[in-house]
Amino acid sequence: MVLPHVVITVTKTGALDVTVDGTDFPPPSEAETWTRSTFGTVLDAITADRTITVRIEVRETDGAVFTDVIRARRRTPPPADAEPSEPASGRGKHTTKPRGPALAEVTADGFVPGEDVAVAVIISHTDATGTGTARALHLDRFRPVLRDGTGEVVLLGRVSGTLHVRRLP
Repeated sequence: MVLPHVVITVTKTGALDVTVDGTDFPPPSEAETWTRSTFGTVLDAITADRTITVRIEVRETDGAVFTDVIRARRRTPPPADAEPSEPASGRGKHTTKPRGPALAEVTADGFVPGEDVAVAVIISHTDATGTGTARALHLDRFRPVLRDGTGEVVLLGRVSGTLHVRRLP
């Protein structure tokens, strides 16, 4: 499998020139410019909101080059003990609406926009937004590993090294 190759070149003005497999990837409108603050938005647009895995290369103005693979997010399969929403016979009187996961937001600042942020005990990863803020939302996934009652999670920026410990709400 050949991954799409994304090259992001930072210009002296701070604008980003973006190509995917050698083809320009312009911002949504001519009036806009990709910048460091829109790095997360660029990645979301290229990866179709993290449904496509890509190989990325960032070329800085000082000649430094950073490479990484931005992985597609894994789909979470339904629990094995989940009840079907409709009886197998298809003749049920009603159907049950699937319940979404219980959500809790855990936030922290200081991350590099678009960087991979580990959520520890590492059961999940999230990405920093274009403003350098990270959110972890899947509370149901945290509960089994937090049975000792501490109710805390760790957010670790893989690029910036930013580290935050947050109590679950």
